[in-house]
Amino acid sequence: MTYRNAQRLLGWALLSSFTLWGAPGTAAPAEPAAAGKPAQAVAEPVAAPPAAPAVRQKAAASDQTKSEQTPPTPPPAVSISQDSRPTLDAATFINTMRAAWTYKRLAESGGWPSLPSGTVLKTGDKGPLVALLRQRLAREGDLSTNAASSMLFDAELAGAVKRFQARHGLPESGAVRARTLEAINVPALTRHRQLTASAQRLAGSTFAFGDRYVVVNIPSAAVEAVERGEVARRYVAIVGKVDRPSPVVETRVTAVNLNPTWTVPVSLIKKDIIPHVRKDPAYLDKMKIRILDAKGQEVDPKTLDWSTEKAVNYTLRQDPGAINSLGQMRIDMPNKHAVYMHDTPKKQLFAQDARFHSSGCVRVADVRDFAEWLLRGTSGSSGQWTRDGIDAAIAGNARQDIRLDKPVPVAWVYLTGYATADGAVHFRDDVYGLDAPKTDVMPEPQVVDVPATASIKPKRL
Repeated sequence: MTYRNAQRLLGWALLSSFTLWGAPGTAAPAEPAAAGKPAQAVAEPVAAPPAAPAVRQKAAASDQTKSEQTPPTPPPAVSISQDSRPTLDAATFINTMRAAWTYKRLAESGGWPSLPSGTVLKTGDKGPLVALLRQRLAREGDLSTNAASSMLFDAELAGAVKRFQARHGLPESGAVRARTLEAINVPALTRHRQLTASAQRLAGSTFAFGDRYVVVNIPSAAVEAVERGEVARRYVAIVGKVDRPSPVVETRVTAVNLNPTWTVPVSLIKKDIIPHVRKDPAYLDKMKIRILDAKGQEVDPKTLDWSTEKAVNYTLRQDPGAINSLGQMRIDMPNKHAVYMHDTPKKQLFAQDARFHSSGCVRVADVRDFAEWLLRGTSGSSGQWTRDGIDAAIAGNARQDIRLDKPVPVAWVYLTGYATADGAVHFRDDVYGLDAPKTDVMPEPQVVDVPATASIKPKRL
């Protein structure tokens, strides 16, 4: 089922009348809530995610190599949600539109109270701020309205805070500190706008869901491997920085490239390579970067004048290996933006909460495990590909391209607000500033400048 089918069910009239808050001509959607019912994010308190097959939380494993260039063992990847509900499925568009209507009513009825700047609350605390927190969480349904008046921060309230944190992609500590406080104080009006803008971005989607597909929600900086409607594996990711954003993409994963080379983009030759070589003439050798002329012949770096920018007239290509900018693996997904998913030698970045560091591509923690999932059912010279087989092939240091017997659909989406089938409404920060009202003038993003690599010729999609 595609979103186009979902759109037929809901109708374009709903979306066209459901403009951003405050815009002229705002009309009520087709499914208003029952008269007299208090406005809240969900009909009942948001329940904790039901027991489901455990989502395997991934940590970035350090590559083992005898090379002197091997970086020190990085810290483990930051913990992310264990929720088995996918960010994107065939009903996300409709569920998100319904949630946007609910939040519109919530904002019109006064929204919710905010907590004073600097508030810190935890289990055992007492006082009027605790009661205010209870009222705030009850407005969105994370806490029962019957429990909204107590001044004690007890286990029940800690559970409600954890539900709120889970819906916002925050560490589920059960305590209110800086990041949770910031999310709590976002107005209902802004949340309505996030849901509406996210639904509008999904409106033209024709993504074909199957039994197995991959979702990258860019604001979440996470990769989901979805199987039979549930997240089988979720991986910490690094996505594009604000001035080099990761684009929205719908395509298919067609191949896995082991031990890829990296062709340095011209912009990075100017901004990075030339300055490094000026400071350290041995830099290219240390980084295993070769210079090739138009005929593919290797050029001695000493023959170039590094006080100029003449190096941009040559091809600079980094050899395969653990220090390669693509790491030891690239996930091939042909698309017009020339972006893809890949490994990285900078695995310490996976330990950060804010992971917006790339030039448009998506780096995946424990990418070998991800590749094993993608290659399920694909045969190699020794039978079905396994994690051991992938590790052995990488250890051989030879470039190898493995085409999937059955391509896996993949969607990169930008959802700062979305709802799941059970009524839970989720939010993420609008890192790229795409949720601003359409009347606002947004700066033009820079052209995506992604690392290039040799690859097998892709099949026609």
